[in-house]
Amino acid sequence: MAKKNIFTDSFGNIYVLKRFIIFILGLVSYRRFNGFNKLKITGTEDLSDLPDSNVLFVSNHQTYFADVAAMYHTFCSVNNGFHNTIKNPVYLLNPKVDFYYVAAEETMNKGVLSRIFKIAGAITVKRTWRAEGKNVNRMVDLSEIENIMKALDNGWVITFPQGTTSAYAQGRKGTAKLIKNQRPTVIPIKINGFRRAFDKKGLKIKVTGVKPTLEFKPALDIDYDNESANEILDKIMHAIEQTPEHNILHDYDTKLKESKSQQ
Repeated sequence: MAKKNIFTDSFGNIYVLKRFIIFILGLVSYRRFNGFNKLKITGTEDLSDLPDSNVLFVSNHQTYFADVAAMYHTFCSVNNGFHNTIKNPVYLLNPKVDFYYVAAEETMNKGVLSRIFKIAGAITVKRTWRAEGKNVNRMVDLSEIENIMKALDNGWVITFPQGTTSAYAQGRKGTAKLIKNQRPTVIPIKINGFRRAFDKKGLKIKVTGVKPTLEFKPALDIDYDNESANEILDKIMHAIEQTPEHNILHDYDTKLKESKSQQ
């Protein structure tokens, strides 16, 4: 593991600038999660005991930016000894800076705000299956995998294994392969309510009075040597509750189709 630089993060972003950006973004977004809407957080009691590096958070995804912003608030709060709450924004004065998240390159290259979010900790990747609204089929860029591994060596990383904000989309095996290779501590997060409260980008409030939730679950028990990538991916998808059995509408649609076929 490379020795940490006290002035810059893994990608050369200056910590002082990063702290300032997280502080400003935190102030701007705070009332979205503890004002207009009330973010409910559970399961952060064990986060304080996690190692400082090689921790991978896997989560479902509902908006481009609001999900990540809520996680920034939560991790900064935990970094200052608060659990399951973001009610005391003093934590923004001492943010967790060695925190990164995986984001689609095409999303992070659009607009000034996206570029600011990028400095705050984005690891950009090119989707291998979709680009600019069209289906594609391209090879994985190994340098992107190396960047994620570099970030894990330096701190905590959040990734969205479905690679999309669509609910119950299939998980991508690349996340599981990375886990087998890097052997991080894997913490699942189940989120809900963000799609209802915010627009798709997560920048505009659609509805007030919503209680979006962040549920941190226990670390996954993974046999890195003997479990296949598919088995690891199945564990992840079950933990973040994105498998068909968690989809109530899927069950309804299936029964509806069966009843129609019997008529």
